Amino acid sequence: MLRRAGLTLLLLLPTAANAALSGYYDSIEQITAILNSESVAEQLGPWPIVSVEQSATATDAAAQWIIRTQGCSLTVVLTAEPPEDGMTGKTTYRAEPLGTCE
Repeated sequence: MLRRAGLTLLLLLPTAANAALSGYYDSIEQITAILNSESVAEQLGPWPIVSVEQSATATDAAAQWIIRTQGCSLTVVLTAEPPEDGMTGKTTYRAEPLGTCE
């Protein structure tokens, strides 16, 4: 009985894995960071967005996305901002253009 109670307690404790988002929701978080970035909006200009595509993972594990509009293509690098040490929660992202709109 005591063993079962200990196992139940262990399963209920929060862990970092409990806070991780699925790939789908993490992608939404990344795309939202891109669309909310003022520096990305300045580069893209007034053209409508045609596509948003994850192109690669940079060497420092930052995600790279290509945003295409009717007027140009822009590579955007996302830097992960995980929760503070010891805290649980989702990872958020900071988006920065890599170069200029081509």
